[in-house]
Amino acid sequence: MATNLVIGKHLIADFCGALYQTDITNIEYALREASVRAGATVLEVTLHNFANNNGITGVALLAESHISIHTWPEHDYIALDIFMCGSASPEIALDWLHVFFKPTKVRKQLLERSTVPAAG
Repeated sequence: MATNLVIGKHLIADFCGALYQTDITNIEYALREASVRAGATVLEVTLHNFANNNGITGVALLAESHISIHTWPEHDYIALDIFMCGSASPEIALDWLHVFFKPTKVRKQLLERSTVPAAG
């Protein structure tokens, strides 16, 4: 019987009532620091600041995959997507992001990304 090989963990999270939703400098720091604390290697961080404080979108590209962020300050909402493989830990990254952004509400879901066994 074939078994699925877990390739990585994919953690998605929603933050409400969080700090720094329009602060691109702090968001870049947060993504870099969360990555390092999780045991990941940062290759590049790219962020875009929408005009009139309408939020920020961006990604930390990692050797182990990525952390993406999208903020909607008009809704007091941050969407996070943390996908890591190898020994890097998306849970550690999210724990640190929670401490940094200090959201009043958090919703999260962890998915195991895995291979699909061949039919046989």
